[in-house]
Amino acid sequence: MRVVPRVERGECINVGVVLFARTRRYLAARVEFDRARLRALAPDADLTTIERHLGTFVAIAAGELVGGPLAALPQSERFHWITAPRSTTIQTTPVHIGRCADPARALEDLLDTFVRPPVALSAGAERAAVLPRS
Repeated sequence: MRVVPRVERGECINVGVVLFARTRRYLAARVEFDRARLRALAPDADLTTIERHLGTFVAIAAGELVGGPLAALPQSERFHWITAPRSTTIQTTPVHIGRCADPARALEDLLDTFVRPPVALSAGAERAAVLPRS
């Protein structure tokens, strides 16, 4: 999931992941919304409204009552609603197919890869990664 504060500019930040594993009956959406990153991109963005809408996506995925009538749909229909293409502030990227033994762990791995900022390496570790071995 990503936030596109000004659709006409196409700039975005990744804010979450949706994972659906039909055979495991698993559907979850996780959001890690970095207000400072969005504020740097769009100082005038309505962060409270964006957070509320992101929370609705999470609630729909979880099938929680606060997600409204969509949350009562079967998992596959909720997934398709969440991932439907949109030209609004909150968008999902195209669906990618994969396999996993542990969907909860896979969700964390996807957050690490696509949403969370990379962990900065210490100067020594960065040099070690760049310099060839002697």
